[in-house]
Amino acid sequence: MASVGILAIQGDFEAHSKAVLALGHTPRPIKTANDLSTADALVLPGGESSTMLKLLLDEGLFEPLREACTSGRPVLGTCAGAILLARAVTGPAQESLNVLDMEIERNGYGRQRDSFVTSVMPGTLGGPEMEAVFIRAPLIRNTGPEVDVLVEHEGHPILVRQGPVWAATFHPEMSSDTRVLAAVLDSLLE
Repeated sequence: MASVGILAIQGDFEAHSKAVLALGHTPRPIKTANDLSTADALVLPGGESSTMLKLLLDEGLFEPLREACTSGRPVLGTCAGAILLARAVTGPAQESLNVLDMEIERNGYGRQRDSFVTSVMPGTLGGPEMEAVFIRAPLIRNTGPEVDVLVEHEGHPILVRQGPVWAATFHPEMSSDTRVLAAVLDSLLE
């Protein structure tokens, strides 16, 4: 059983906690730099990326989180969490942790009213189609050569991986399908 640290300063960390529990692991809220040391894996949830960024900086958590995300343990960023992980952010530009070689556009699919749920082919995850929930979702504009595109929707990457760091522009925690989180946590065994 893994201890999964979930950034719990803003955003949808409760849904991730439930998904972690459903897979038989232990969720741990991350609110301080000291909390990072107890986590075997990390989740950066959806929410409002600019608010999360401000809170990370205000609480002195930005650099410790960047170090934790580059420590070799599995990391999953969903929606706003994916934005935080990116090398470059547009729409508008903002600072990021710069740990995943991709350029991402905030609200790339549109505003709140443009949010949608769709079925996508699971790509390298295998199995039947899976539900993908997009809420003010970012759009991955390009990825570096070390980034594997695992799942696409309408020609755009929506799930990517660079070593132990994963990013989803959708919300896998809002679906009963646990394949994304299970794949991230299975990478603990690699």
